[in-house]
Amino acid sequence: MGTTTTALLLFPLSASSSPPSSLPLQTIPSSSSSSSSSSSSTRAQNSGRFQPRSKPTRLSIVCAQPDVRNEDIVIVGAGIAGLATAVSLHRLGIGSVVLEQADSLRTGGTALTLFKNGWRVLDAIGVGNDLRTQFLEIQGMMVKSEDGRELRSFRFKDEDESQEVRAVERRILLEALANQLPPQSIGFSSKLAKIERSESGETLLEFMDGTRLSAKIVIGCDGIRSPIARWMGFSEPKYAGHCAIRGLGFYPGGHPFEPKVNYIYGRGVRAGFVPVSQTKVYWFVCFNSSTPGPKITDPSVLKKQAIELVRNWATELLNIIDLTPDDTISRTPLVDRWLWPAISPPASTGKVVVVGDAWHPMTPNLGQGGCCALEDAVVLARKLAVAINAESSVAVEDALRSYGSERWPRVFPLTIRANLVGALLQWDNPVFCSFRNDVVVPKIVSLGPLLEHTNFDCEPL
Repeated sequence: MGTTTTALLLFPLSASSSPPSSLPLQTIPSSSSSSSSSSSSTRAQNSGRFQPRSKPTRLSIVCAQPDVRNEDIVIVGAGIAGLATAVSLHRLGIGSVVLEQADSLRTGGTALTLFKNGWRVLDAIGVGNDLRTQFLEIQGMMVKSEDGRELRSFRFKDEDESQEVRAVERRILLEALANQLPPQSIGFSSKLAKIERSESGETLLEFMDGTRLSAKIVIGCDGIRSPIARWMGFSEPKYAGHCAIRGLGFYPGGHPFEPKVNYIYGRGVRAGFVPVSQTKVYWFVCFNSSTPGPKITDPSVLKKQAIELVRNWATELLNIIDLTPDDTISRTPLVDRWLWPAISPPASTGKVVVVGDAWHPMTPNLGQGGCCALEDAVVLARKLAVAINAESSVAVEDALRSYGSERWPRVFPLTIRANLVGALLQWDNPVFCSFRNDVVVPKIVSLGPLLEHTNFDCEPL
């Protein structure tokens, strides 16, 4: 069978969004502020935050203006991609300003699964060992049918001795990355309103409070609904036909589960859970839906919906859902963007580039969204550092194009594979489901080919 077929076992659906936490506010330093900054710009710097104001994102070309603050590198978005890019640049001696639209790091929510490629990047940027001490190493995986019948089990290191799998709390990962940056590197309440290109070739960013920055380089790490990607001509991500409810079960006295991924396959519904630490267990329920449906944020409604979807399944899954704090439950439609050659825009235009979900949002069926964002960060940082040290504007644009050329053959196939695997796992036809459970999973699937995409060489920065 091909790689897509062998990918039927998969890995936990990683959370794609989370509510804000109470991490302290960091203000934005100005690397080279204009001497004639406006009073509104001064107030924004003094207060350390930008106040929201509704304004559409649009493209235009403008002349340089005197009330604009100048920055060398602006990273829009303080998620995994944005912070990892900033940390990678910092370790190479390149400073940047990170701007986040929320009023703090988005550190609530659940967890994401990181494989050895993700851990190699985290080691390269100096945070791997600290994170390892906080999360369990996952030894293997078990797949069951909805009636509790065991279909297959694997040990990761039997397939790949170098494999490393851990489910990581998003909150702790983002805080670990943010703590590697110099003080005052991250600005919050910085919602982008407008993007313009100046005659000098720099990019003017205007925020909801009217504050304006002129950046030599803009790195868009602003997620799946990225205004920067839209400005560059990318299409909106496409709905994949299913949604996921996720949460983080909490066991104050410790949970009873072995360190392995547990999957349950049903008809049009699948679920799974994996221990994160000694007291926390990440879970998901993925279900078919013809439309994304209305946005639901009430945790009691989401918890009730998740339980209804798997009511007759394993009691241990129901118990985990029941023990989930409200602030960790979320529901998201799964989306992706296929970067067709000669159709999709390149990853960069001039000195504006996109990274992670802003460029290649993918469904979480391979557990590679976060890992690929981390890979993007170190590849881009290395190329940019060389170009910046060459002090050449042409070299910078060449570096951004080189980043896109190197990363596209990696992320495009993974995006497609993740989508196809999700579609197969969400079968609701009873004949197909029986074939999957009785033949494909127990007799055909091999884990080795599934893990090949986790190979990624990354030297320390």
